[in-house]
Amino acid sequence: MAETRATTGTGEPASRPRKSSWKYIGPGIVVAATGVGAGDLVATLIAGSKFGYTLLWAAVIGCLVKISLAEAAGRWHLATGRTLFDGWRSLGAWTTVYFAVYVVVWGFIYGATAMSSSALPIVALFPDGPGLKFWAIVIGLIGLAFVWFNRYAVFEKVMTVLVGIMFVVVVYVAARVVPDVGASFAGLVPVLPDGSLLYTLGLIGGVGGTITMAAYGYWVNAKGWSNSSWMKVMRLDNRVAYVTTGIFVVAMLIVGAELLHASQIALTSGDRGLIDLGKVLEDRFGGATATLFLVGFFATSFSSLIGVWHGVSLMFADFVERFRAPAAEGKEHAGPEVVDRQQRSVPFRAYLLWLTFPPMALLWLDEPFGLVIAYGVLGAFFMPFLALTLLWLLNSSRTPREWRNGWVSNGMLALAGLLFVVLCVQQLRELPW
Repeated sequence: MAETRATTGTGEPASRPRKSSWKYIGPGIVVAATGVGAGDLVATLIAGSKFGYTLLWAAVIGCLVKISLAEAAGRWHLATGRTLFDGWRSLGAWTTVYFAVYVVVWGFIYGATAMSSSALPIVALFPDGPGLKFWAIVIGLIGLAFVWFNRYAVFEKVMTVLVGIMFVVVVYVAARVVPDVGASFAGLVPVLPDGSLLYTLGLIGGVGGTITMAAYGYWVNAKGWSNSSWMKVMRLDNRVAYVTTGIFVVAMLIVGAELLHASQIALTSGDRGLIDLGKVLEDRFGGATATLFLVGFFATSFSSLIGVWHGVSLMFADFVERFRAPAAEGKEHAGPEVVDRQQRSVPFRAYLLWLTFPPMALLWLDEPFGLVIAYGVLGAFFMPFLALTLLWLLNSSRTPREWRNGWVSNGMLALAGLLFVVLCVQQLRELPW
C-alpha cells in the first residue's frame, strides 16, 4: 500500500495508512449504542404499528445519513488533528455561546430522563421492590462511578457487551413475531401514506441522532486513532456501527408491524411504551420472552446513559480547555494522550456530577415550564448546527485539501442539514408554548 502524503494537524506527514480491520472496531459501536435510546425504539415501534412496513425505506435512508454525519465528525478529527470544538471555535464566538448554554440546560434535563429510562425496566422486572425514584438514583450513581473510575478501553468493552445484548434481544423478538418478507421488501420503495410525514422524518433523523454523534471524533482519538492514516479504519468502524443501528430500527419496525399493526394495539409514547410492549410480549409469547425483552430495554437505556456520561463530559472538558486557551494556543494536536488528560480533569468530573446530582431533583418535580421550553429549543437546534457546521468546516481551508468533502459528502450533509432544519421547526411547533 502506497504511503499517504496527507499531513496531520501538526503539519507532520501521516504514517502509512492502516488496513481496515474488524479487530479495530469500537468507537462506532459506542456512538451508535449511545444514540439509540428507549424513546427512539418506541418511536420506531409506533411508526411500524401505524404504517406497517411502508416506512422501511426511511430507516435505510436514516442509516445512510447517520453514517455521513459520523464519518464527517471523525474525518475532521483525523484529517486536521484538531477537536470538533476547536473547529467550531474557529467559526466565531457564536458557537461557543450556543454550546455553553446548550450543554448546561440539556445535561440537566437529560440526566433525569436517562436515569428514569434505565430504572423503568428494573421496576418492571422487580415490581415488589423499591420504586422508580430509588432505582433511578441508584443507576445514576452506578453510571457516575463507572465513568469516573474507568478509562476509555474499559468503557468501550462494556458498551460492546451492552450492544450485544441489545442486538440479540431485538433481533430475537423480531424473529419471534415472524416478519412478512414480501411486505418488508415492498417497504423499501419510497412511499408516503397519509399522515406519515412526521413519522418518516423522525425515522430518518431521530433514531441514533443526538449530541453524541459529535462525540464520535473524541472517542476515535481515545481509541488511539490520531491522524489520517486511520481514515479507512474509522470509516469501516462507522459503517459497521450504523448498519447495526439500521438492523435495530428494522427489527423494531417489524415488531411494530407484525405485533401491533394487525392488532391495532396502541403504545404509550416515550420510554413507558416499552413497558406496554413487554406486557404484549408476555401475553403472546410468555414470561421468558417478556423478561428477555426487559433486559434488552435496560441495556438500551443504560448504554445511552453511560455513553452520554462519558462522551458529553469529554466534550465539555475540551470546551473548557479550549475556551481557557488563547485562540492561537487552541490547536494542540488531538490524540489519546489529550483525551486521557481530559478524562482526569476537573471539568470532566464536574460535568459528570452535573449530569448526576442536580437532575435528581427533577425526579420529584414536574419539569419547570421555562426549562422545558429552553431544553426543547436548544435540543431542536443541535442536529442542524452539527450538520451545517461540519459542511462549513470540511469545505474550507481549515481541512487539508485531500480530506475535504466530495460531492457525495456534501450532498449527504446538505440533505442532513435540510432534514434536521425541518425536524427542528416541527419540534419547536410541538413545544408547550
